[in-house]
Amino acid sequence: TMVRVWYEPPPYGVGTSLNRPPYGTADTGSKWLQKLARVPQWQVMVGSVAIAMTLSAIPLMNQKLPHTMSPEYQAASRAYMRYHNMNPIFGVSSKEARAKDAH
Repeated sequence: TMVRVWYEPPPYGVGTSLNRPPYGTADTGSKWLQKLARVPQWQVMVGSVAIAMTLSAIPLMNQKLPHTMSPEYQAASRAYMRYHNMNPIFGVSSKEARAKDAH
């Protein structure tokens, strides 16, 4: 015999569960929190990462580059690597790289 079952959706919406408290999706008074709870998780994660990246980049906006990024330092580093014959096949000490820097 078949049993008839009546489905009743959860009281706080489709994305919630009956065996757990609603964690702020009940009558908290904030409608944006209820909307945020129903937004797909990937959208919330992308937005959170974008906000975190923006906030972490603000202190770095007006800083000068490190001294190791100056052309003089990089030229000295390249000369040191050539003197010690580092990366002789494909790197700085290769014939192609030496020919390119000679021009």
